[in-house]
Amino acid sequence: MLIGISTVSTGKVGHETPTGVFTVLQKQVHHKSNLYDSAPMPYMQRLTWSGVAMHAGNLPGFPASHGCVRMPMAFAKLLYATTALGMTVVITKLDEVPRVAPTPDLLQSEASTDKLEDGAWIWQPEKSSSGPVSLILSGADRRLVVLRNGILIGSSPVTIAGEIQETAAYSLTQVDAKGFHWMQLPLPGESWVGSKELSDSERRSVHIPDAFRAVLDEELTPGVTLVVTTDSLRTGATGRSLTVLEAQP
Repeated sequence: MLIGISTVSTGKVGHETPTGVFTVLQKQVHHKSNLYDSAPMPYMQRLTWSGVAMHAGNLPGFPASHGCVRMPMAFAKLLYATTALGMTVVITKLDEVPRVAPTPDLLQSEASTDKLEDGAWIWQPEKSSSGPVSLILSGADRRLVVLRNGILIGSSPVTIAGEIQETAAYSLTQVDAKGFHWMQLPLPGESWVGSKELSDSERRSVHIPDAFRAVLDEELTPGVTLVVTTDSLRTGATGRSLTVLEAQP
């Protein structure tokens, strides 16, 4: 449900605001730019460690920032009070808003017809004790990986009904007695028209080992991001990197 809307000023030519799916990495009420002459950035919410953030600032009526999203002071303050670290932020050039995926639990766990080896999955949450959580499901590898603050903390083989045909991104919006509710996010360059039905590939069921699912469920809170991709996650398999969450070096 829409609860707020505001005009903004985004990046100017040569410093365009990037589009995509981001995570709130840092919050600070009183912040000054580390890159641009200590310019004030009230109610700063960092989206990348390279200098893109949401904050209160001047709105001249056209793109004027160095990549940040400037908002009116009053709106920035209200938004700051509503968000939390790890929350998903979508920046898009499209008019459409995110749609809700129909499956209440995208990572559905059922008895798999393929026997998975008991030791085939790993779970090492101690490698990163805090930070935003992202999931990557690779159709090529038939594997789900779990990142926290950009660090791999878990990995498991999966059984997928059918084939993954395209990349998609989801944000976990609610956890209740009915399960996990995922909102599908628009990717850069993607356009949705009206109430288009989801494809069969988007309705696919993913089966993971019950023991892995049990520990994973403990980490699934609103704001977790899931990226489903046709690409392989193996180094060098595609000749290009897949960036899901930008973490501080």
